[in-house]
Amino acid sequence: MTVVDLAALGESFTRDPYPVYARLRAQGPVHRIRMPEGMDAWLVVGYEAGRAALTDPRLSKNWDNAAPAFRHGAISAGPHMLRADPPDHTRLRKLVAREFTARRVEQLAPRVQKTTDELVDAMLAAPGGRVDLVEALSFPLPISVICDLLGVPDLDRRSFRTWSNDALGATDPAQREAAATAMVGYLTELIEDKRRHLGDDLMSALIHGSDEDGDSLSPRELLGMAWLLLVAGHETTVNLISNGVLALLTHPEQLAALRADPGLMGNAVEEMLRFDSPVETPTYRFTTEPMTIGGTTVPGGGELVLVALADANRDPDRFPQSDRFDITRDARGHIAFGHGIHYCLGAPLARLEARIAIGTLLDRCGGLDLDIHPAAITWRTGMLIRGPHSLPVRVTP
Repeated sequence: MTVVDLAALGESFTRDPYPVYARLRAQGPVHRIRMPEGMDAWLVVGYEAGRAALTDPRLSKNWDNAAPAFRHGAISAGPHMLRADPPDHTRLRKLVAREFTARRVEQLAPRVQKTTDELVDAMLAAPGGRVDLVEALSFPLPISVICDLLGVPDLDRRSFRTWSNDALGATDPAQREAAATAMVGYLTELIEDKRRHLGDDLMSALIHGSDEDGDSLSPRELLGMAWLLLVAGHETTVNLISNGVLALLTHPEQLAALRADPGLMGNAVEEMLRFDSPVETPTYRFTTEPMTIGGTTVPGGGELVLVALADANRDPDRFPQSDRFDITRDARGHIAFGHGIHYCLGAPLARLEARIAIGTLLDRCGGLDLDIHPAAITWRTGMLIRGPHSLPVRVTP
């Protein structure tokens, strides 16, 4: 089978991968690719094939099932839900799921609103109203909320942001590994400090607590869970807000429609998730046996399989006129947060933060414009996270 070298496409693929995915989808649901990260993998495109792959038990999230060629690529501080299959996954998810129920998340709304108001105040006070939306709102809001939830207010956010960007998006393996090593050291100290100062927060509960069966996290699992909650707890929302605002600013008729009817905000957020998904492909899956997808056999033995969430959400067989951004569309059924047992635990929180952040931005900023040509925006590399490095905007009351 011919290997499609996505790495050779360079910046054009990073900036706009959708036409490439669409061409592959027209040829079939699975393709052998070379990732921008340099590894070869099997890429699943299309909505139906993507959903099916996300729930296929023959695809394992456990890196012990990865072929030797991929073992060095594991970037994490320890075991966590996105690197586990049942029953381990079931156990780990149960220990934190109660903190992310819709009811519990809604109780965070006043905190999210207060933080958003403070950030928008600072944006409007900036000289000439010129700010980078990523630095001014998209990053500080979700990192502030997840840190508050975990009880780690003293997080070195600038360093953590750099490490997170590199660990998840750098195409250089050495750069990814260095970032992960730095983050592990930092989180280890963070957890030890929290042990000495337990409080009424999620991290303290994970350190000190257990479920009704007496189960609790091992030290390595605690480190992995801290990694997952801090990284996943902000990354999706950072790029949901940035990608969503960019979609509005490059589709002024949709921005005008949302300003005219703020009641569309919930639906608009779902369309933002569908149109430019913050997670382009989810974390890795490995074959545990040969499997046939659309007439193509993917070998067993730990082959790497990626599901193009971004393409599934642009499949015209599921979403008519799929390349059109339309905040009145019924976007339900998108898989921006995944599908099946690994569906994003933090989805309700990401949605809440996006609704409040973008709603407040539009409510308080009568003027909101891009301060850069769309073609000049630089995008994060790699196939995991999709979002701009920065998004210069101009705001006025």
